[in-house]
Amino acid sequence: MSNYGNNGATDGITEDDIAGYLANNPSFFERHAELLATVQLASPHGTRAVSLQERQMEMLRERIKGLERKIMEMIRYGQDNMSISDRLHRWTRAVMLTHNPRLLPPVLLHDLQHQFMIPQAAVRVWGVAPEVADLPCAAEVSEDVKIFATSLVAPYCGANSGFEAASWFENADSVMSLALIPLRPDRSHTAFGLLALGSPDPTRYTPDMGVEFLAQVGDIAGAALTRLLAG
Repeated sequence: MSNYGNNGATDGITEDDIAGYLANNPSFFERHAELLATVQLASPHGTRAVSLQERQMEMLRERIKGLERKIMEMIRYGQDNMSISDRLHRWTRAVMLTHNPRLLPPVLLHDLQHQFMIPQAAVRVWGVAPEVADLPCAAEVSEDVKIFATSLVAPYCGANSGFEAASWFENADSVMSLALIPLRPDRSHTAFGLLALGSPDPTRYTPDMGVEFLAQVGDIAGAALTRLLAG
């Protein structure tokens, strides 16, 4: 019979065959227990040789550390999600408790900024009732804004590249990134408004970020601001 070749196999027997045999015959090490103590392997943490049992323990410890890291990440994500849920709940409650339609836009914006630490926020609504037509949120917007809002199937997030909505902010020149959220009675209707969130941080709102939370904000704001619309 020939010796081992460069691929670590004998004639007709490969390393995979050996590994498969050992995996399917765990009693092999019961019959040859002395091998567990005599096999020497290189330690991944240095140049010294360790026994097979020590190497198994090291691998087990590394696996446990990996699982611990994953658990900690899951706990952190769970805590973050709970915090977001709590803040969304407080904001929604403040909006629902505002019965005066004239006070609704400022409360909606102020509490949204406060709960989620948003540097700047603005909203525009078109087609409002005459009695609220003097509100800042009812200021005239271009047809392009109305068409753009209706075209959005999800909130837009990205750089401030000259959007008309960016001019609605008190300090428009400082806004580097923004989120534009269409307002609808529900997601199947034409938009009647646009909620704009702005930040001086260019990475706060990016095209690759998840927008489901912003879509929920839009759903709540859209439902609330229907009270401003003409009948």
